[in-house]
Order: sequence, then C-alpha cells, then structure tokens
Amino acid sequence: MLVKTKAIVLSSLKFQEKSLIVKCFTLSHGLKSYFVRDAFSSRKSNQKIAYFQPLTILEIEAVHKNKGTLENFKEIKIGTPFHSIHSDIYKSTIVMFISEMLHHSIHEEEANEHLFTFLETALHWLDNHDEIANFHLILLLETTKYLGFYPDISDMDMPFFEMNEGVFTPFNAISSLTEHESNLFKKLIDLKFDTDQKIFHVIERQIILRILIDYYSFHLDGFKKPKSLDVLKEVFS
Repeated sequence: MLVKTKAIVLSSLKFQEKSLIVKCFTLSHGLKSYFVRDAFSSRKSNQKIAYFQPLTILEIEAVHKNKGTLENFKEIKIGTPFHSIHSDIYKSTIVMFISEMLHHSIHEEEANEHLFTFLETALHWLDNHDEIANFHLILLLETTKYLGFYPDISDMDMPFFEMNEGVFTPFNAISSLTEHESNLFKKLIDLKFDTDQKIFHVIERQIILRILIDYYSFHLDGFKKPKSLDVLKEVFS
C-alpha cells in the first residue's frame, strides 16, 4: 500500500555499514519502522542522514506492507525545516531526550492524530522560543493525555499524589509522592509553554523530571529510563 503522510523521527539505528533502521511516529499509521538502504551513500540524495535527526518532521511517501516487517520509503522531504532546534545545544539535548522517551512510550501501529498534532505544535513552539527550561517537563506531562494516563486532577487540594492510580489523595501511601514532591507536581500541572520558565529552581526541575520518569514507568509496560537523561541533567545543571 502506497502511503503519503507526515512523520516524526523517533530514532535511527545504523545497520551494517551503509544502512539505517528508522522508527517514525506517522500521522496516518502511528508507529512505523523503515529500512533505509545506503543511507550513508552520497548517491542517495533523497535519503540524507540529516533527515533522520531526532524529532525531525518529515513528509514521506512510503510502501507499507503492514506485515510487521520493516517498511520502505519511496520519497522523503523535510516537512518542517527547524531553524534552531538542531543547532542550539539546549534544544538539541531536549529533543534527544524527548525522542528517546517517546521511543519507549509509543507502541501502537495505529493513528493517534491528536498526539501527532500536539507534538508537531510543541516542536514549532520550541523552535521559535528561547526560554525553554521547562519545555520537556510540560511536554512529557501533556503527552500522558494522549497515552491514556494523565493525572486525575479533580482532587488537587489533597496533599499527596499517588503514582499508581494517578490521583491526589489525603493519605501518604507507599506509591505516593511526598507532600513537597506533590506540590511541585501540582505546579507543573498548572504550567503552559508560555509560563515563566524561572518558576522552578534547578534542583526542583530535576525532582520533577525524576517524578515524570517514574510516572511513565508505573503506567507503561517495559518502559526504559532514557540513556540521554544524564546528558540532559548535565546541560541544564
């Protein structure tokens, strides 16, 4: 089946000497993996390595056999040319981290147009703004809306957030955040991308990041802690 769709690159893995296996989150079919033969050959001008940097937004024409095997690109072009994401060390580090989080979080080979649109809009915002210290925190929390485990905020006046059920409670259970951690989490829930980025100190931001990674681990089977986490902490320390 010939498919034309937008796609967000989640990961690329070198295969043998010249080829790549590229995992994309597509607008039309959700998660798809593609085999890019001779990706490192200059003869393949339509399949440049630059196309497959983390969270690059592509417009693709591809052959989907839908048999659980690797699919193949027919045509590729940049859907959204970024101006700063891949050249700014802070933004590129954030993007590397987010792409790894999404790589371990999105598993369905079915369309999730609302998630795709949210990610696309968020990446546009990142590319066009400089105050971005909380961007990854807000994006990861908002993404849980589309993955099905956004916190129940109906009892946010309660002092403790219970991670397993995703609810605020009056009791400090084994899987609950401390009262201090719960208050930080409440502040994150109220944030938008355009909110003052200085609302958290560096240590507070690291605590919230740990909470989010733990929260993903509670709700996604087989979730793995991103290898790029240490790089992110180093850049934003």
